[in-house]
Amino acid sequence: MKKIHIIGLGLLGGSFGLALKKAKPEIKFTGFDSDPKNLEDALALGIIDEATSELEEDIDVVVLATPANSLGDLLLSTLDQIGPKTLVIDFGSTKENLCKAVANHPKRAQYLAGHPIAGTEFSGPKAAKADLLDKKVFIICEMELTDVHLKGMAYDILEALNMKLRFMEAEEHDRHLAFVSHLSHVSSFMLGKTVLDKMEDEKNIFDMAGSGFASTVRLAKSSPAMWAPIMEENKKNMLEALSLYISNLSKFRDKIIADDYEGLSSEMQKINKIGDILDLGK
Repeated sequence: MKKIHIIGLGLLGGSFGLALKKAKPEIKFTGFDSDPKNLEDALALGIIDEATSELEEDIDVVVLATPANSLGDLLLSTLDQIGPKTLVIDFGSTKENLCKAVANHPKRAQYLAGHPIAGTEFSGPKAAKADLLDKKVFIICEMELTDVHLKGMAYDILEALNMKLRFMEAEEHDRHLAFVSHLSHVSSFMLGKTVLDKMEDEKNIFDMAGSGFASTVRLAKSSPAMWAPIMEENKKNMLEALSLYISNLSKFRDKIIADDYEGLSSEMQKINKIGDILDLGK
């Protein structure tokens, strides 16, 4: 493996480049980003060695790390352009629409549907970190549809990045991510909005904001350019997650209206077990 091309040089694409450069310094990295400033920063930070939009015949791997609603067309056009020995991996947060779009493409076997479960509330090449992907989960969907030799190259990369592999179907991936990732971002954005709306009347409200508020609203700093497309691509599952979440909020409110504080305490005690599931106490 001698050459890797990254399209989308933000947090994930940039962190991937920095980490793999450190693990395999012999690889040449080229890349492209539609934002000229991102491209300039990626070169200055050493994420890529050369900026280009050309997909040369000798590229071993093309990584697609652009917003979710751009990946469908980008994936198809990339497959149309690559040579027979090139692997294409995407880092998108949604998978079902992508896998359907490429299902009948003659080069389907040259595509690996992937998703690194990693990120921060920051965006752009300057937010990239060489250790962002270390020990994180990398989900692969429709593994059996990728060429075995090209898949082996992907495994070499993921092993070098010290990532943990998980395998699932695309529909299952999108449904689960709606609940454990996408919903938490919506919740954080709406908490931020609720407090900002209240601030119009009470200017000093943020003086009373403690660490609990800060940690809960942290994701509201995430890039709308990234998250609005995720909501678009995962609409069906997001609506299901939001409906259940809104229902639970309403039931919680109803207990307060009814002065059922014993019921509230019991409910919260049951929910405490999520800390054990996620090892939050460690």
